[in-house]
Amino acid sequence: MQHVSKLSTKGQVTIPAELRKAIGIEPGDMVAYELQGKSVKLKRVEPFDAAYHAAVSKTLEEWNSPEDEEAFNDL
Repeated sequence: MQHVSKLSTKGQVTIPAELRKAIGIEPGDMVAYELQGKSVKLKRVEPFDAAYHAAVSKTLEEWNSPEDEEAFNDL
């Protein structure tokens, strides 16, 4: 089934309720757009968790030496 929305003068569209329910999005959720030729893929994305990423990035410091850069440079 095809769903249609009208583009507003501000570049906004309403995602039909059936589609919002199908991909599990609610007001305030974030969505990502992926351009595929002349089509766009829309998907729900998890919000960025700065605290989690900060904690994880500390565990990656062991791989941050000039020797590691040289060893992994060809990958």
